[in-house]
Amino acid sequence: MTFHGTDVRQRAVAKLRAGARNADVARAMGIPLGTIAYWRHMDRAKRGECPGAHDPKCPRCDGRELDAAAYSYLLSLYLGDGHIIQHSTHRVPSLMIACDDAWPGLMDACEAAMRAVFPDNSVCRVRRKGCHNVKVYSKHLWCLFPQHGPGRKHERPIVLEAWQRQIVDAYPWEFLRGLVHSDGCRITNWTTRTAGGERRRYEYPRYFFTNTSTDILRLCTDTLDKVGVEWRPSRQSRRAQSVSVARRASVALMDRHIGPKH
Repeated sequence: MTFHGTDVRQRAVAKLRAGARNADVARAMGIPLGTIAYWRHMDRAKRGECPGAHDPKCPRCDGRELDAAAYSYLLSLYLGDGHIIQHSTHRVPSLMIACDDAWPGLMDACEAAMRAVFPDNSVCRVRRKGCHNVKVYSKHLWCLFPQHGPGRKHERPIVLEAWQRQIVDAYPWEFLRGLVHSDGCRITNWTTRTAGGERRRYEYPRYFFTNTSTDILRLCTDTLDKVGVEWRPSRQSRRAQSVSVARRASVALMDRHIGPKH
């Protein structure tokens, strides 16, 4: 990932303020278009300008009512399998959540949450090999997902703002459901035990959540603590780390509120 100094950012912002288009600045300075768009958004936000005057109303800019439960779920899907991009051919950035074709129920839930959070915007599904991207265009994506920024999520801090924290605290199970649906799973483990001189096989369900971002892992474990689910870290040979939920009472609690993907 390339880090740009303050002087580079200031030169880019100066060009934007002078009326240059995002694509022209990106091309002239050799900087990704998404980075230029993000810098423009942050500069306008600092000056109190409302991005997207002709866009449908925004909960953050205009005080439109927000479906908080749907947002809590969509936020965690974004943290797991989502990203915000802006192509040179589109004036408006898009949010895309990658959903595996193996889980059509998950895809439906993602689309329903996106429509609830963006009721006045068009939501669509874009076919990809083995998956669909559930997608929405809005000039207010950076208002609702301030965790967006240059580079990969695990290479930059992921911290919820106070208003987001309040929503997650109010709807913790929706947030956990999105984390499990994106980077988690419910599996059945097995082991053998000797009883009455006979070796028997025992099966038991277990939940996992795996991510390479320590900040996102912490958001998961903090929320698990809040709802009373016992968890433990699980060692991995790869770079990603996992959280395991295997205690019977905690698995039963997860089953009641989340359940397996479908």
